[in-house]
Amino acid sequence: MWIHGRRVGWATVAATLVLYVRHGRTPTTGSTLPGRAGGLHLSEEGLAQAVATATHLVDASGGMPGGGVAAVYSSPMERTRETAAPIARAVGRRVRTAGGLIECDFGRWTGRRLRDLSRLKAWKTVQRQPSMFRFPGGESFAEMQARITGQVSELVAAHPGGTIVCVSHADPIKAALATALGSPLDMFQRIVVGPCSVSAVLHTDDRPMVLTLNHTGPLTGLGVS
Repeated sequence: MWIHGRRVGWATVAATLVLYVRHGRTPTTGSTLPGRAGGLHLSEEGLAQAVATATHLVDASGGMPGGGVAAVYSSPMERTRETAAPIARAVGRRVRTAGGLIECDFGRWTGRRLRDLSRLKAWKTVQRQPSMFRFPGGESFAEMQARITGQVSELVAAHPGGTIVCVSHADPIKAALATALGSPLDMFQRIVVGPCSVSAVLHTDDRPMVLTLNHTGPLTGLGVS
């Protein structure tokens, strides 16, 4: 990588690479807002996506800080742990649970169909001014963003100069990416994070650098290796 016009190695800048992975597809992806309700598992397609992502991460491991994945962290939800499992097996690690990676608490909106929610007046606020919105009986987007960024900061501090995988959910990942990009929270809905996509952020002493967003497929040549 290049820092201030000169080429240096990962170890020289003591950078920690965070690979955000959204969980794979489930039977409700794109149709309902499952939130933190339990019992939702990956579909067959989602399981296949997780296995493919594991393969891509192994193939790219030689170019990562530390020479490979040092740890795999997951949200406590079933769908994220099922996504993390093949990744952890492939890189020779165990799945560690990190509570701060959990899905947003959608409160009374949990389990509702997106088609129905999109008809609500509040939906415009969710899409255009999320910093001002709190889910009825649940979490605000600002709290969600503070939660995941705080959790990731702790994990980065625990793995200086290494690479970690954080398996989470679309909205928390988008909020973390907005922070890394220096973008206001009200712009975070412009970021797309698809099922089992990988988004890479390199944390240096100076600043985070976003290497790739919403990527599926081989990671070679995308700034990771």
